[in-house]
Parts: sequence; structure tokens; C-alpha cells
Amino acid sequence: MRKRIDRTAAAWAFYDWANSAFSTTVMAGFFPLLFKQYWSAGVDATESSYRLGVANSLSSLAIALVAPALGAMADAGGARKRFLLASAAIGIVATALLFLVGSGAWTTAAVVYVIAVIGFSASMIFYDALLLDVSTPETSDYVSAYGFALGYLGGGLLFAVNILMYRMPESFGLNDSTTAARWSFLTVAAWWALFSIPLARVVRERRASKTSERPAALKSGFRALGDTFRNLRRHRFVFLFLLGYWFYIDGVHTIVRMGMDYGLSLGFSAGTLIVALLMIQFVGFPATIAFGKMAGRVGARTGILIAIVIYILICAWGYRIQNAWEFFVLAGGIGLAQGGINSLSRSLYSRLIPADESGQFFGYYNTIGRFSAVLGPWFMGAVGLATGNPRLSMLALILFFVVGGAFLLRVPRQEVEGTP
Repeated sequence: MRKRIDRTAAAWAFYDWANSAFSTTVMAGFFPLLFKQYWSAGVDATESSYRLGVANSLSSLAIALVAPALGAMADAGGARKRFLLASAAIGIVATALLFLVGSGAWTTAAVVYVIAVIGFSASMIFYDALLLDVSTPETSDYVSAYGFALGYLGGGLLFAVNILMYRMPESFGLNDSTTAARWSFLTVAAWWALFSIPLARVVRERRASKTSERPAALKSGFRALGDTFRNLRRHRFVFLFLLGYWFYIDGVHTIVRMGMDYGLSLGFSAGTLIVALLMIQFVGFPATIAFGKMAGRVGARTGILIAIVIYILICAWGYRIQNAWEFFVLAGGIGLAQGGINSLSRSLYSRLIPADESGQFFGYYNTIGRFSAVLGPWFMGAVGLATGNPRLSMLALILFFVVGGAFLLRVPRQEVEGTP
């Protein structure tokens, strides 16, 4: 790995270290916890789960509607990095503002959270598109995996500090655990901003357009929405991959965003669930590196299929868990597969698309990912609300992984691995 990661690739990867604090501490950890116990206090568990699912779905829908246009604008204007930093700034400010939302104000919390997720998700469009500027087709699997691995490590380190704050608030000069959880949003905002600096200073776009082209790019960017399916029809295997990705990443995103809420609905303590989430980060770091190396031997497509099988087993195990130790087994499985399925999907896709349209095509990629996150959290919340049994909502997620894997198998291996 050391031979394949140069200074520019390392600076790019550090944005994963920066923003993963948001996905770990906020999205997966303390926002669902406070949303159920602080902002929706006194509300039935299935109702608060449904509200959280709707908030996640709305944020995903918003970014999905504009992702291809943003990508096209960034491509034509040579402004991928600039768009990334602007989107990150929106996410950082909104994350900090969550600290100010008072008890019972679940609608305000949901709105601010939606804005933060939009900023985070938009920045990932441009971050993913920059993969082609910091790697080659031969190194993209490794560089992509390196980024996700750094994300697990960085997000896990800050999350560990936030957990200590939550469990021992008096040691940090805080009144109680709820106050500590609210302060965690400020630490995430500061971490995200600080560790975005390496990318801002070091990474350069190799395919930037001339400054004079940028005004036209801004005018034409939104026309890309109408061109989406026409462009994808010219790239059949891209289209097939995106269909598969739509389904299997739906399950991945839903487990990330709703896992804490699911555990709380089953009656597990917040302390147990938070420690399990931390375990995911530190299992995920070496596992993601291992998936990147494995892809060099068996191929990215095979690596993704292995991760899909692991997720099917995770859903089946999640349906039946009764004890705390079983939840830790569940967390270990998620840590084993989550980074691999994400990093290999990103690198496989980068080899399927035209390099000079990476922003627009990664806009499609993130659109699919966001639309899947529209359906999944809502579906999980709706199944639990309709049946009164949250376990059935976890079991139902298996369908997404099975269908996603079936579509992925229709993309010929030689198209993504260069094999005869």
C-alpha cells in the first residue's frame, strides 16, 4: 500500500478521515440517540423511528435530485475541489448548529440534520470524482480502499473521544450525558474542518477547464438532469452496475442510518450500542485495507459479491438477536464488510466511466446512492410501524442485497477487471 499512495492521494484520502466523523458520530451515533431520547422524548419508539426514517429520506431525495447537475457543473467548470469545499462548509456549519437545538424540538433538529446531510452528501460527489485525479486504473482499488480505511480510523478516533465524553461527562466539565452528546456535534464540525485542509492545499485537478468556460458550465449544469438516462444508455454496463448498486447500497445505507435506532427499539442500552458502533470503526480499518488487497487478486466485482453475502448474513443475524453479545457480533460483521463494499464499488465504477465526465457520472453514482437511501430508511421505519415488530424490518432488507447482487452479476467481469 505504501508504494501506491503518494502525497496527493494521501491528501485526498484524508478527506475520508475528516468527513467520517460526521457519518460515525452524527449519522450513526448521537443524532439517532438524541432524536429518540431528547428531541422526541415521550414519543412511541416506532413513531420516532418513522420520523427519523423520513428525515433521512428527505435529505437523500434532495441531494439525489441535483447530484447529476452539480457533477456536470463541476466537470465543465473544472471546479470539483471548489464545489467539494463549499458543500463541506454547509455540512460543517449545520452540524455545529445541532448543538443549539433544544429538547423536544424534533422538527428543528430534523431540518438542521437534513441540511447537514445534504452538505456531507454533496461533498462526496466531488470527492469521489477526484479519485481519477489522484490514482490510475491500476491503483484505484488501493487508493479508494485507503481512503475508506482512513475514514474508519479517523472517524473511530473522534468517536472514541465522544463516547468517553458521553460516559464520563463530569471528567470533561459537562453536566450530563445528554450535554456531552450535544457537544459531540461541535467536535465533529471542528474535526471535519481541520482535516479538510490537506485536500484543499495539495490536491489539484488534472482535467480542469478554463476559467472562461465556467459561466457556461453553471448555465448548462442543470440541463444534465434531462440527459441522465440518454447518457447512461450509451454505457450499458454502467447502467447495469448502477441498478445493482441502487439496491445493495440501499441496504448498507439503511443499516448505517437506522442501526442505532433499531438497537434502541429492541431494548438495548445506549451505552452498549455506542460501544458496538465504535467496534465497527476499528474492525473496518484493517478489513477495508484487506478488501482492497483482495481485489488485486480476485477482482473488485468478486470482492463486492463477498461483501453482499456478508450483509445478507448480517440481516438474518440482526433479526434474531436477543443478547448484547449478539449485537457485538452484528457490529463485527458490519465492520468487516462496510468499507469493502463501499471502496470497491467506487473504484469499480471509476473504471467503467469516461474520465473526462467523472463529475457528472459520479453525480449519477451518488444520485443512485441517495435515491436508495430515500427508500431504505423509510421502508424500514414503515415496516416497523405497520407491523409493530422492528425485527421484520431488518429481515426485509435481505431483498435489497439479493437483487443488487443479481444485477452486479450481469456486468461482465472483463469489463471491470480487464480480464479476457
